Amino acid sequence: MSGLLHWVATHGEIIGRTVREHLVLSGVALAVALALALPMGVALVRHPRAAAIAVGGVNTLRTIPSLALLVIMLPVLGTGFLPSVVALTLYGLPAILLNTLVGLREVDADVIDAARGQGLSERQITTDITIPLALPVILAGIRTSAVQIVSAATLAVFIGGGGLGELISSGLGLLDIAQLVTGALLVALLAVATELVFGAIQFGLARRYGIAS
Repeated sequence: MSGLLHWVATHGEIIGRTVREHLVLSGVALAVALALALPMGVALVRHPRAAAIAVGGVNTLRTIPSLALLVIMLPVLGTGFLPSVVALTLYGLPAILLNTLVGLREVDADVIDAARGQGLSERQITTDITIPLALPVILAGIRTSAVQIVSAATLAVFIGGGGLGELISSGLGLLDIAQLVTGALLVALLAVATELVFGAIQFGLARRYGIAS
């Protein structure tokens, strides 16, 4: 334990840098996954055939190991930040898209019919009725995706993406147990913190809209 604490105390700069890289990498990938999956889910829910094709596609992505997905980016985009973000985005996309589709489909048809009867447009029904009611399921998907991305980002080091995987990889290569354990613990702490933060957001939004989380 003393060796671990000593390593942390004497390597604050590299720890800070790799944590920042990991957070930026994960945050950008999650943001892109959200920007793609949420509009896609809203659009596909009205087109069952297209939705079935999309679900099949994202389920295929879920079967590909995260390291394999990162390595696939090598001949396409090379190494570095961009291919890491693309791979992590693809890795985080399925949970958000699938939960968005499920959440929107589970909204009670009677509620939607009642909204139409009151003269609401389809856009108003989507923004004011279906999306708020589907929020708990959608947010559960975002929460799952965020934790998956934070965990998988550890492997981005193998294609030059940086992040906390650098500490783990270097620790293994140098047989430096303190460095290895530090990297592993920091990844675990980030994953737990991500789970807690998104759980709090999910709970807060559910209370705001008065629906069960």
